Amino acid sequence: MLIRRHFVLGAIGLVAATAASPAAQAQSSGGNTLVVATTQVPRHFNGAVQSGMATAMPTAQIFASPLRYDDKWNPQPYLAQSWEVAPDGLSVTLHLVKDAVFHDGHPVTSEDVAFSIMAIKANHPFQTMLAAVDKVETPDPATAILRLKNPSPSLLLAMSPALMPILPKHVYGDGQDLKTHPANLKPIGSGPFKLTEYKQGEYYTLEKFDKFFIPGRPKLDKIVVRLVSDQNAAVVSLERGDFSALPFIAGARDIDRLQKAPNLIVTDKGMAGVGPLNWLAFNTRKKPLDDVRVRQAIAYAANRDFIVSKLMGGKATPALGPIAPESPLAEAGVEPYKVDYVKSAALLDAAGYAKGADGSRFSLTIDYIPGADEQQRNVAEYMRSQLKRVGINLEVRAAPDFPTWAQRVSNFDFDLTMDTVYNWGDPVIGVNRTYLTSNIRKGIIWSNTQQYSNPKVDELLQAAAVETSPEKRKALYSEFQKIVVSEVPIYFINVSPYYNAFAKGLGNLPNSIWGMMSPLDELYWEVPPKT
Repeated sequence: MLIRRHFVLGAIGLVAATAASPAAQAQSSGGNTLVVATTQVPRHFNGAVQSGMATAMPTAQIFASPLRYDDKWNPQPYLAQSWEVAPDGLSVTLHLVKDAVFHDGHPVTSEDVAFSIMAIKANHPFQTMLAAVDKVETPDPATAILRLKNPSPSLLLAMSPALMPILPKHVYGDGQDLKTHPANLKPIGSGPFKLTEYKQGEYYTLEKFDKFFIPGRPKLDKIVVRLVSDQNAAVVSLERGDFSALPFIAGARDIDRLQKAPNLIVTDKGMAGVGPLNWLAFNTRKKPLDDVRVRQAIAYAANRDFIVSKLMGGKATPALGPIAPESPLAEAGVEPYKVDYVKSAALLDAAGYAKGADGSRFSLTIDYIPGADEQQRNVAEYMRSQLKRVGINLEVRAAPDFPTWAQRVSNFDFDLTMDTVYNWGDPVIGVNRTYLTSNIRKGIIWSNTQQYSNPKVDELLQAAAVETSPEKRKALYSEFQKIVVSEVPIYFINVSPYYNAFAKGLGNLPNSIWGMMSPLDELYWEVPPKT
């Protein structure tokens, strides 16, 4: 699901060699070209069947979607110039713009919308996202009516560019498997930019689509995205002006360094929709972690404040619960688990795990995802010393690569594990999967790998997924968050500190809830780079 973790697919050393690269040539040409560097390497360019930043960023440029969002979570017209939700919540009618065409000249019609929505429902990893959609009717080429099995308050958000690219039916509707369709590497969309070149693992080039349906956009002529494996080299290259943008920066030292660069704007805006939570997850079916008192004891010993302020250099935001704090559905009134060793020890004693003669109570292992040491390995190592203070021996178990870690966790072969999981804007899309009993699926990473099960939580999530009253929905999620935090299948640590860095001189920076995973059609050079 999250290609963001594939940090090492690019060719090492390419950043240092940019003097002769297409990216460097484009950068030196100045004018209306933007050169971006990223560690997010896309497997392909079809966001209908693939989630994650690596795919979403180019997909949002190549494909248009029914709606787009501003920085206040408000839906805005895009391929749909207007829309109506039926009073009973059982249908959504989209009125499409009439002058949108795909990059090959075919008009965008309601048939394409219907095909795409059903294709996403069948193939996208977020299975709950469009579960409510029963069918899509197309009474005329400019009208698509989504018929729902039940109200779905998250549906409009799911119509965002990062989640609902509208595919051309005449290309993808040929019966081939969408997950391996050859067009995934040669995509044809109706978005502001066309993919004109892809050197796998090195770079891709997006050029302005001159028949884009919004007059006067895009404002840039070309975007070159350089795929890099070495984040440190990318930071140095950005400082010296080889690139003009570096998105999704998570390292505190990198962020701090770039914030001091006089030629850059470094911002944490543009990630509100993603909600990347860094957490410590428990195997709740395994002794002694099947006892909630043991999990609470570990939470009281963890010291979130130290982790956020020291280990992450103050660049991360504390996270207290399963819904990211920037979401309007977040509940702040949950147990914060302030560090308290006395309370931690008392809980362990009450659970029947008294200290032995050597001062220890029991031993556990902790895993972590390879690749992001500041939020993973360093926290895991820190937890070893913290838990030792209350008599728990913790062994840090490294995995040589992401697949090894994922196999262990998805097959429940773990005690504790560090993880980073995205909210994706709405609990139905990115939160429910972690807590629903029905989503305990062995072998599936980022499902309910904690094996947490609480009928009341299931009931609340199912009710909130179809509740159309914003106040009632928020109340349901509030109760859900309080229960989950009190039962600690997961100890929440922080919102991953993703930042974007841009060269000064760029206007209309992408600060919407989807940031760089939204269309960059408004981005422009106020002051073009010097040639």
